[in-house]
Amino acid sequence: MSEPSSTPETQIDRGPDGRTLKRVGIGAGAVALIVVGIGVASRISATNELRRTAADAAVPTVSVVLPTVDGEGGKLLLPGNVQAFNSAAIYARTNGYVRRWLADIGDRVHAGQPLAVLDAPELDQQLAAARADYQTALANQRLADITAKRWSAMLAQDAVSRQEADEKAGDLAARTALSNAALANVKRLQALQGFTRLTAPFDGVVTSRSAQIGALVVAGNAAAQPLFTVSDTHRMRVYVRVPQGYSASIRPGMEATMSLPEYPGRAFAARLTRSAGAVDAQSGAVLVELQADNRDGALKPGAFAQVSFRVGAGQGNGVSLPGSTILYGKDGPTVAVVGRDGHVTVKPVAIARDEGATVLLSGGVVPGERVIDTPPDAIRSGDRVRVQTTADAAGKGAAHAG
Repeated sequence: MSEPSSTPETQIDRGPDGRTLKRVGIGAGAVALIVVGIGVASRISATNELRRTAADAAVPTVSVVLPTVDGEGGKLLLPGNVQAFNSAAIYARTNGYVRRWLADIGDRVHAGQPLAVLDAPELDQQLAAARADYQTALANQRLADITAKRWSAMLAQDAVSRQEADEKAGDLAARTALSNAALANVKRLQALQGFTRLTAPFDGVVTSRSAQIGALVVAGNAAAQPLFTVSDTHRMRVYVRVPQGYSASIRPGMEATMSLPEYPGRAFAARLTRSAGAVDAQSGAVLVELQADNRDGALKPGAFAQVSFRVGAGQGNGVSLPGSTILYGKDGPTVAVVGRDGHVTVKPVAIARDEGATVLLSGGVVPGERVIDTPPDAIRSGDRVRVQTTADAAGKGAAHAG
């Protein structure tokens, strides 16, 4: 009997062989390994990204500015105070009442011209009494002189003793001294009476007047105001405090120019006449005086001016920085400079002049260095920072706008 032939249905019922199953298992394991590897790699990448983000967050972002050099080079601009060539405050030298005043503010006066007249009735009576005392003393002196001469003649005839004659001579000397004292008192009161007329000490302009008709004036009162102030304004004195760092470049005889806020665009010529030759301990500056012609009367006493000096090459105003870049500590003013590697160096600086918004430095930084604007107080040399770029600033601006 013959064996039955195999059919396709029989082969299907057998299923896949062992080799196929092995291959499928290996593939599944490989896929699982790949999935696990991708997961581990993504976790490691996320961890590294987190670390980089944390490291970037730990490094502060700062904005920097570059020091600017004075474009005019060799120009030193300093504030100055304008004063009259001569100025005198006129006080009363005697007590009295203002009878009238003869000059007002803005009037031009000449030397010896009356400014005011005072009434001093008490002084007039004192002078009358002093004159009477002088006449009495003078009469006693004359009587003593006649007596002394008579006793001297009788002494020559031995009619009186020398002791009596010497007494009469001594009495004459005493009467003469009293007469001189009375005369001196009369002259003193006459001089005081002359002070009831207040006069201008020199040619000038009346710049203040406090005299009022009928007002009582008391001589020697420390709290009293001057009745008048007379200023000689044909030339003006300008006082400037020059920082010590530039004092060697400022010499008597050098020319300077002035500008005043009430005359924009106009420059006034001035010449440096003298220097104090000493550094003031409080301001650290040397006081110098300039003089300027004022025939047109444009300059006024007490005015503020900007004085420009031309100093030696390389002196100038150094470099300037915003005032917000300066750190003030126990070691003096400093700035924080960022190097190419992003590390900070704290440098001491020398301030030549503080103008508020900007500070002029005479040393400490050079053009081209990156100086941190508004640095934190805790910043130290060696700290690492990230410099804010233009793109960062634009991004922050857009975020704030959103």
